[in-house]
Amino acid sequence: MDASRQIETVCRKFKMNRQPTDFAFWQSQPYEKRLAALEEIRREYHGGDDASESGFQRVYRIIKQ
Repeated sequence: MDASRQIETVCRKFKMNRQPTDFAFWQSQPYEKRLAALEEIRREYHGGDDASESGFQRVYRIIKQ
């Protein structure tokens, strides 16, 4: 995680039937923040900045002729 990045704590109370959706939250965010969050998820999924771990997996099928 980047040392210059700070996570802001936000706490809001809603009635159970009045909860906003995640979709509504992300639609309200600027595209830069949405892309930054997507990039962070991608890096977590692929295991960081290691280039050997990123990309598509290769699938080989051996067929006897």
